[in-house]
Amino acid sequence: MIAPVAAAILALVTQGAPAGSSERLAPVVVASKPFGESYLLAEIFARLLEARGLRVDRRPGLGATDLAFSALQSGAIDVYPEYTGTGLLAILHETPSASGGAGDAYRRVSAEFRRRWGIRWLAPLGFENGYAISVRRPTADSLHLESLSDLARHAGVLRAGLTADFIGRADGLVGLQRAYDLHFREVRPLGPAIKYQALAAGQVDVIDGYSTDGLIAKYDLKVLRDDRRFFPPYEAAPLVGARLAATNPRAIAALEELGGLLDVARMRALNERVEVAGEPVASVARDALAELGLVGSAGGPTKRSPSDEHASFLSYLADQRATIARLALRHIELVAASLFVAVLLAVPVGLALERVAGRAEAVIRGVGVLQTLPGIALLAFMIPLLGIGVVPALAALVLYSLYPIMRNTFTGVRDADPAAVASARALGMTDLQILRDVRLPLAAPIIMAGIRTAAVVDVGTATLAAFIGAGGLGEPIVAGLALSDTRMILSGAIPAALLALGVDALLAGVERLVKPGGLA
Repeated sequence: MIAPVAAAILALVTQGAPAGSSERLAPVVVASKPFGESYLLAEIFARLLEARGLRVDRRPGLGATDLAFSALQSGAIDVYPEYTGTGLLAILHETPSASGGAGDAYRRVSAEFRRRWGIRWLAPLGFENGYAISVRRPTADSLHLESLSDLARHAGVLRAGLTADFIGRADGLVGLQRAYDLHFREVRPLGPAIKYQALAAGQVDVIDGYSTDGLIAKYDLKVLRDDRRFFPPYEAAPLVGARLAATNPRAIAALEELGGLLDVARMRALNERVEVAGEPVASVARDALAELGLVGSAGGPTKRSPSDEHASFLSYLADQRATIARLALRHIELVAASLFVAVLLAVPVGLALERVAGRAEAVIRGVGVLQTLPGIALLAFMIPLLGIGVVPALAALVLYSLYPIMRNTFTGVRDADPAAVASARALGMTDLQILRDVRLPLAAPIIMAGIRTAAVVDVGTATLAAFIGAGGLGEPIVAGLALSDTRMILSGAIPAALLALGVDALLAGVERLVKPGGLA
């Protein structure tokens, strides 16, 4: 039993670990941030690399800028699409006024990234995608809003729905508040696509967006002019890690082929196909490369996504069944491996704490503090230490599992039937014999209850592993949130819920098996 699980853990770790000494054979790891255009550009990168004979490992939907850039620094990923303004302000932490024009911003980030980290900005793709602060047209008409200065005069009565990344960035809300003395009545953190729905429904009054978003046209929004020129230029370009730049000139040459080919109109049209028409990212990326003449003909019209409004959810599930099965298997692997390691750690510690009962509560409470940390925060903390992928996901899941198992092990052994323990002692049994033959069997159902709790928590928490490229059922949830695709979200959420129920039922059966007959 133990050997197969240990082998599975070793296989998981090997798959998820950053590239090691065999860099020459390693695939190019292409990542994206969790919004539509980033998914699309990353898929364009990946398909072009594959067309040039290179192997590719996709890691879509990494968390916000800090997570993606940390992964690039550590070598856990090789390339992702980034914007010069983001590099200038969010990563280099320079002031917007220092940016100058688009060429100045590109030269600045290119020089500083290479000097500090060996990271290269390749040639810009040909379009800028700046922030677009938008309102509904009736709101703009009633308050006479044309510019951000106009918005600042009325912000005190307006509700803003902003992405979490924008809220904390120097070139986001923080900088806008300084530049325009802009303070909203309320600020709600919302997902990239959800914020458009919230604005259209009147749940918020102002959102942040991007100038190439297809959803701006869909909802007929008014984009406010940045009259104080606060936002720097945001030219899109492939951002390449030091390892790839040093070891894989073929990959660099392939990505450089995209330089200057994607103008604003083309990118907006591509985004609209993904965000509004609901076409698959892979199909749109394939067509884009064919239209640019970088790969062969796309071979006919693009197949519509099952997320089309006329397609049923059941047909979507049927179409995606192979993908869902693969992701569910990875989810099960993550949960099983982390739970196995957590049991190996927490049960012996819980048993040992029974011998030092006076200090046990302090230790268990200390471990319990881990339960208060948001899952994505714990995963983000792991990236500088362990990179991205399976390894940090397993580490985080193990830490989340320790508390319920350790607590129940200690409590079950400590509170084992006093009469049975006294009888065993009267019969001359040693402490070790009493623990092994009396206390531990009596505590087994309580220990299993803790393992059941940890398993269910793991199933839910493992969905966050998608933010660091570990796969699992969180992938369609994250992508669906970014693309406003309810079917995609449910295709991950429903199997995850069913998996939690199944795991709990399975462990409930194990709990009944280990329960001593005399306690029935």
